[in-house]
Amino acid sequence: MNTSATTFRALTWCLHLLVAGLLALVAARAVVDAAPHAAGVVAVAALLGLTYGAGGLLRRGGAGRRAVLGWLAAVAALWLLLLVLSADAVWLAFPLYFLGLHLLARRAALLAVAATAVAAVLAFAAHRGSFSPAVVVGPALGALVAVAVARGYQVLYRESERRRRLIEELTATRADLAAEQHRAGVLAERERLAREIHDTLAQGLSSIQLLLRAAGRDLPDGRAAGYVEQARQAAADNLAEARRFVTALTPPPLEGTSLADALERLCATTAARHRLDARFRVTGDPVALSTPYEVALLRVAQSALANTVQHGHAGTARVTLDYGDAAVAVVVADDGAGFDPRRSPAGTTGGFGLAGMRARVGALGGTLSVVSAPGRGTTLTARLPVDGPDADAGAGS
Repeated sequence: MNTSATTFRALTWCLHLLVAGLLALVAARAVVDAAPHAAGVVAVAALLGLTYGAGGLLRRGGAGRRAVLGWLAAVAALWLLLLVLSADAVWLAFPLYFLGLHLLARRAALLAVAATAVAAVLAFAAHRGSFSPAVVVGPALGALVAVAVARGYQVLYRESERRRRLIEELTATRADLAAEQHRAGVLAERERLAREIHDTLAQGLSSIQLLLRAAGRDLPDGRAAGYVEQARQAAADNLAEARRFVTALTPPPLEGTSLADALERLCATTAARHRLDARFRVTGDPVALSTPYEVALLRVAQSALANTVQHGHAGTARVTLDYGDAAVAVVVADDGAGFDPRRSPAGTTGGFGLAGMRARVGALGGTLSVVSAPGRGTTLTARLPVDGPDADAGAGS
């Protein structure tokens, strides 16, 4: 439940109890003191109590503004009548102050409070038969206290409502942020899958296409069976990759082996399937790498060799796994046709070539550089840090 609503309900019940207690006190004193109009005081006090209680029924029934003002006027009229009959009714002025401050507009409420205070002073003075400053002090001080309390409550209520709205806005903003992060995560995952498909299934299917094309050319020579078998093996490897995506495990080339062994096998497979002298070597002292690092470097090497075969028309390619003091790098160099990196910023493989490699390496805090020129081959270097926060993050993923 809202805090301000709870506080308001507690104050309302306190006001109700105060009115009931004061009415009972006025009636009891009239009876005990055998006042001249004791019966009238008891009757008017009872009628005022019933009228005041009817206000709750008006509130529950959703009465309009006019009905509420009519009820307030009836309460005030009965109080004035009770005030004429008993000087003790002056005590009821205090809860009536709060009633007017709550139900009336600010200016009208202040006028009602002032009129109630004047009526209380005049009636009290009439019952005493004299007028003195002491007669004024009580009702006037009560009116000032009521106005101050009501004003303070209004300030606290507005502050509470402002905080409540702020909390609601923050909650809504956090929900929007969570939804936006979810959407961003979905988009990032789609991009990751696109890169995975390009670097594995798409490259494998391209190899199948090249091999089958070669098989078609060599059918008269009787070497078609070898090409067809290689195509079948490529399809089987890529099927294993697809299944690996579904089960979200490490890729088959790294299962039960090291990154160096996987890169060496990649070079051997590429050399066997294509007319390319692909060789592998390791430099530096090997260090343990997290799975995301190994997968990223292997995928970069796969994409780079695929580009060498499909677009570079190279005769030789050298893949180097270099373990440095602060970084590990995979370098793929070929003697192919080369290209101008400034004119091909996204690579030549439909947008997921160099751009995909750069995004994959950049996600782990690494860098990707390409050195190439038309007719002078291409050297691609993917470098990942092996110490610092980036490496710790990668290792923990």
